[in-house]
Amino acid sequence: MKFDLADLRAFLAVADLGSFRAASESLYVSQSALSRRVDKLEDALGVKLFERTTRKVQLTTIGRGFVPRARNVLNELEHALIGIQDVAEKLSGEVTIACVPSAVAYFLPEVIRQYHQKYPRIRIRIIDESSSEVLTAVARGDADFGLTYIGTQDAEITYQPLLNEPFVVALRRDHPLAARRTLTWAQLADHHFIRLAQGSGNRFLMDQALAHSEHQPRWFCEVQHVPALVSLVEAGVGIGVVPQLAMPKGRHAALVSKPLREPAISRDIGLIHRRGRQLSPVAQLLYDMLMNTRRTV
Repeated sequence: MKFDLADLRAFLAVADLGSFRAASESLYVSQSALSRRVDKLEDALGVKLFERTTRKVQLTTIGRGFVPRARNVLNELEHALIGIQDVAEKLSGEVTIACVPSAVAYFLPEVIRQYHQKYPRIRIRIIDESSSEVLTAVARGDADFGLTYIGTQDAEITYQPLLNEPFVVALRRDHPLAARRTLTWAQLADHHFIRLAQGSGNRFLMDQALAHSEHQPRWFCEVQHVPALVSLVEAGVGIGVVPQLAMPKGRHAALVSKPLREPAISRDIGLIHRRGRQLSPVAQLLYDMLMNTRRTV
């Protein structure tokens, strides 16, 4: 049979994404080149793997049965190659990880640096989006796995915790509250408060914690994303409550964070991926490296 691994990768990309256009973009080849690879594989096998119309692409019955076999072939080969250092340095492919923005700086830079040094030809795509978008990207296969704080209740998603992260008060060093060691929600009431908008996973956690509290901050400004809130705090616009990982590492010239009490709020950060879907060997390597970062804030 005259077909190669690139043909198998092309087939699996179309099968996973359900689109020749999306598959060609993920593999960085033209649609015509991708189509030729799939045609070549079908000709070599003597079967039709896809039913194609102008509106959609669907796997045939034979095509659905061939998906796990093709994936196993690629996975077994990649496992074998990874164990050979000289070959590992030449191993190519792509890993996509979806990650909430506030966790990017804490978890990814050192892990990606090490991963790239060991496997320089493997491309890494990072989808830095909200928690709901991270969950969606993993559930529909746009990302191999995700790094987020929701998804543990989804039956189709597996979750491995990495750390528990407290929420803190973000404020400038010259703010009147900056002299206190800890702060309560009641103490925030008389200060210019910036909050996260509805629809944010972080906002949901805070609303749950404050559902029966008398101390609801009086907000005057609302933003969609945590980095925007931190930027406004740095500019002296007001104060806000954010996950600790959203704050700059080490001593910052203008910003400081204070532990928050009454009630204290925290979130669990962890890795998610689709249940029953084995990660590719190159994705598993990155997943395992991130699992090794498990620690406490």
